[in-house]
Amino acid sequence: MLQPIRSALVSVYYKDRLEPLVALLKEHGVTLYSTGGTQQFLEEQGAEVTAVESLTGFPAVFGGRVKTLHPKVFGGILHRRHEPADLAEAERHQIPPIDLVIVDLYPFEETVASGAPEADIIEKIDIGGISLLRAAAKNFRDVLVVSSRDQYQAVTELLGQKNCATDLEDRRQYAAAAFAATAHYDTAIGQFFSNSSTATNNKKPETKNEQPATPLRYGENPHQSGTFHGDLAALFDQLHGKQLSYNNLVDVDAAVLLMQEFQVEGPAACAILKHTNACGVAQAATLQEAYLNALACDPVSAFGGVIIVNKPVDAATAAELNKLFFEVLIAPEFEADALPVLQSKKNRILLRQKPVEFPAKQIKTLLNGIIEQDFDRATEGAANFCTVTESAPTTDEVAALEFALKVCKHTKSNTIVLARAGQLLASGVGQTSRVDALRQAIDKAKSFNFDLKGAVMASDAFFPFPDCVDIAGEAGIRAVVQPGGSIKDQDSIDACNRLGMAMVLTGVRHFKH
Repeated sequence: MLQPIRSALVSVYYKDRLEPLVALLKEHGVTLYSTGGTQQFLEEQGAEVTAVESLTGFPAVFGGRVKTLHPKVFGGILHRRHEPADLAEAERHQIPPIDLVIVDLYPFEETVASGAPEADIIEKIDIGGISLLRAAAKNFRDVLVVSSRDQYQAVTELLGQKNCATDLEDRRQYAAAAFAATAHYDTAIGQFFSNSSTATNNKKPETKNEQPATPLRYGENPHQSGTFHGDLAALFDQLHGKQLSYNNLVDVDAAVLLMQEFQVEGPAACAILKHTNACGVAQAATLQEAYLNALACDPVSAFGGVIIVNKPVDAATAAELNKLFFEVLIAPEFEADALPVLQSKKNRILLRQKPVEFPAKQIKTLLNGIIEQDFDRATEGAANFCTVTESAPTTDEVAALEFALKVCKHTKSNTIVLARAGQLLASGVGQTSRVDALRQAIDKAKSFNFDLKGAVMASDAFFPFPDCVDIAGEAGIRAVVQPGGSIKDQDSIDACNRLGMAMVLTGVRHFKH
């Protein structure tokens, strides 16, 4: 059952990204309550605002330390709309209901990180804000709580779709995110005081620091709920488009990890991904050329994909990109004349990536627990190649093998990657048989008119039999890279020698499941 929002309390530290949500609330005639700088911001947006002081009949005191801590505010949030006694009491004390609470917390962690004096840090411990979040989250049956600016866009879309109303599951999901935010905030404060009090003692209390939570529109499928736990704002500036979905995030993660193989200092590089696998990857002298070469690999799969580049997007590249429907574009920067072109599609997500250090471990839920492993950071190059055939790869073939191996490492197993230096030609992805993966790659390359004569092949794991070498040789492949390690490696090496192919071994397997 949908519950309309008729009143909202808005009190935020960061005002950016709030305008569309304010516009929607204005459009639906929502009564707005606010304080201080937020009230001024809302009024500048043309909204009619009731000051909290007018609601409570009590001014902000002690330099603003006490503003919202009043029964008329918390009563408006916490009274239960389904309890006749609560409704009667609210009416008796003239406490109006508050259906939506939008609060972000003082930037405590940022203030600590800035090296500010302790007195300034203490002033950034939020009291009223965290109390408002907990109150609204507790009464999620009646109140929607928005606890981060990262949620503004998603909430705007949600309310736009539901005519400024929410259902119980919506409110429960945002309540969970609010409690996660308050837990994270309190943990950071506790850690600060623990560090301060144990500055001369190496033994510090252990605390669990949970990541902030952002509810997603849904999970992998519409019938699944989803939440992202982490700080997306630390990694990306979202310059345009709708909220990232669960599937977007999974593909963005794969794209970012793949592009780490192609340094900003090197040639321009572009990768196009679909369902976490690259359907196009290329390097070239210009970003426009790299994009066009990546697109040529599989223009069918590129539709609706995620694109990532390692150079600022210029106007020429933007003009080509704008011809394709894609979900997300990630770049280190967007030039001023490129951005308006790419923003011409309303829902297209544009992300400016910031430099950030990624976790050293990967963690997955599995059965009734979790499994953990190191990230696969190994990347083999010419220095790691051991030539085992009579014929050695040429300089161009070595470059192509290095390129193919980078793509192969980030492709679902079993996989075979076919490439030339600087361009993916085709890949066989996620097959139960390596032979099937190779046949899939060959068929795909031919379907897009690639001539495989002189191309190279990379395999994520060893060849148990020489059949893949035979099939590849027949297709025109001239050089192969694989980890080796099969008891029948020599059979594949002999097949290469018979066909005049070069093979190098790396000794490193790159399964990806």
